[in-house]
Amino acid sequence: MKRHASVIILCFFVLTSFAQPKTVRDESQFLKVTLLGTGTPQPIIERFGPSILVQAGNQSLLFDAGRGCLQRLNQIKLSYDKIDALFLTHLHSDHVVGLPDLWLTGWLLSRRAAPLKVFGPAGTNDMVTDLQKAFAFDINIRIKDDKAPENGSKLNAIEIHQGVIYEKGGVKVVAFEVDHGPVKPAFGYRIDYKGHSVVLSGDTRYSENLVRFAGGTDLLIHEVAIAPDTLHQSNPRYSILAHHTTPEQAAKVFNEVKPKLAAYSHIVRLYGLGEEDLLKRTKANYSGPFVIGQDLMSFVVADTIAVGRGITSKPQ
Repeated sequence: MKRHASVIILCFFVLTSFAQPKTVRDESQFLKVTLLGTGTPQPIIERFGPSILVQAGNQSLLFDAGRGCLQRLNQIKLSYDKIDALFLTHLHSDHVVGLPDLWLTGWLLSRRAAPLKVFGPAGTNDMVTDLQKAFAFDINIRIKDDKAPENGSKLNAIEIHQGVIYEKGGVKVVAFEVDHGPVKPAFGYRIDYKGHSVVLSGDTRYSENLVRFAGGTDLLIHEVAIAPDTLHQSNPRYSILAHHTTPEQAAKVFNEVKPKLAAYSHIVRLYGLGEEDLLKRTKANYSGPFVIGQDLMSFVVADTIAVGRGITSKPQ
């Protein structure tokens, strides 16, 4: 049955469920993961900027805040005041450019009354401090004119190192360093809850450290970059590929980690290569179950993994 399910996943990219949803009685008892944005800096309407929502029990944790994350949260009817914390993998603009909208529009509309905790690498505190200065006029007028709760306008930065960075209500978040080329530090995250786990790679090349921290995980969400085999080091776009994980390298990670399910997100496609190419090159090196992630695709992680339909991408 598992092998048959994996064939369905690979052939159709999107499926209603990897296991029958009826096995999941109460989603609040399990990890639920929603890909809010699976894209890159490219302004593609079907793939918004990198952002992943992880819900466990009554907690909602957001990982990265790429372009359009607030719109995607609105689509799944999750208000900004329900976000318990934001975790940043690194400070590349495509992972943080949605933060001002998430924070300021979210605060105004939801009437959030508590500061948002923002966990991230060195430099997060400076970014958060300067954002609050940049939007000081708007913040002040919203408090005075719109009567928005003052505390909800605040962002509290917590700069992190590898290890356990968050533990609350049975939810544990571990940050681990990954290899994003010259971007240092860059982090991936592992989230554990009630005996189940999801690992988010963040932006990285093949990383032995990721393999170590991902061991035994149920769901592995990994970035990927695909380019023609003929792409030469002299090509100005080669550095993009060099800072990310090819399908062959991702397959190596999947084979070593052996998750119940692997999923691609932050999908970098160079020179017109598409999902068929990504599928073919992954399948050539990995026979386990995986999906090509789409915006709003969701996963309920229990003894089996139920997969919800996302937004079908169009050829670019």
